[in-house]
Amino acid sequence: MISVFAFLVLAMIVLIRVPQSLQEVIPTAQLTPALPTPVNARSEFIADGRRVGIDVLKLDDGSLIEMVPWDGQSRYTIIVGGLDRRPDQAGEPVRTDSLMLVSIDPQTGRIGVLSIPRDLWVRIPDQEARDRINRAYFIGESRATGYGARLLQQTVSWNLGMRVHNYVLVDFQAVIDVVNHLGGIEVSIDYTIDDERFPDMNYGYDPFYLPAGTHVLDGRDALRFARTRHGNNDVRRAERQQMVLYAIRERVLSLNFVRLIAQLPALLGTLEAHVETGLDLEQIVQLAFLLRDIDFDKISMRVMDFSYLEEYVTEEHQQQVLVPRVERLPILLTQTFGDDYAR
Repeated sequence: MISVFAFLVLAMIVLIRVPQSLQEVIPTAQLTPALPTPVNARSEFIADGRRVGIDVLKLDDGSLIEMVPWDGQSRYTIIVGGLDRRPDQAGEPVRTDSLMLVSIDPQTGRIGVLSIPRDLWVRIPDQEARDRINRAYFIGESRATGYGARLLQQTVSWNLGMRVHNYVLVDFQAVIDVVNHLGGIEVSIDYTIDDERFPDMNYGYDPFYLPAGTHVLDGRDALRFARTRHGNNDVRRAERQQMVLYAIRERVLSLNFVRLIAQLPALLGTLEAHVETGLDLEQIVQLAFLLRDIDFDKISMRVMDFSYLEEYVTEEHQQQVLVPRVERLPILLTQTFGDDYAR
């Protein structure tokens, strides 16, 4: 139940502002929040004087979670992924449509965010041939239900040399619902998107057009903005995905942070089927409060771009993939996460 909020936590806290150009605002949607009524945010006190919804989060079973920052002392790294899952694919193995590696170092108060292209050509544990990284989750789920996330963690660790402690995976509907719950998000681009072959949810096409400018997007358009392969460039696509997460963060911070956390039980109940995570509720709440207070100048956000990749066509099946320039990856990882990224 609690997993989609991990996506919200990472989205609303860890990302820094993408440069915005001053252009005409086009009201694609209205910024009107539709957050659920906080079922456990009543102004009530428990025996020791703590306030429900302010000092503690009260669950339906009566248990309490302290609304305090995470006190972990070591680096904590999470792989965040979007699942390419359509309504008729419930329970089926699917590929990941996007990947971001988020690493938090409480010792230095720094956060690193790295977007990983889905066509990255990597080694997947217990598989002889190389494959796209976006198939790791699919292969794991095909081996055993529930194993996909673990194999994805192992694949990222194996190829980047970083320990990955946890995961957050969301499908298309979760993104739509989160953005709509917030009343829409605002993004700006300095180019026009004209994608006549954007895929819809039923294996057809849903043309997506967005002129240069500033736009307020509802959940459906936010998803299309993040997923479009306009220009057939995974690097630019990753940049748009980071823009969406940043916009969610901005929207959340324009609301009441503590109240949003207090609304968590009601919000999660509507999204249970669309998210997966190994984080528990206490970890999510504590990480949220920790990340909220980290200074922007201690956040590093990067995309694995063509400085670290080479385009390649495989001999078998003639697949167009991106091969990592292994000798340069330590430079990227150090710039993103710090000298001690491997600990």
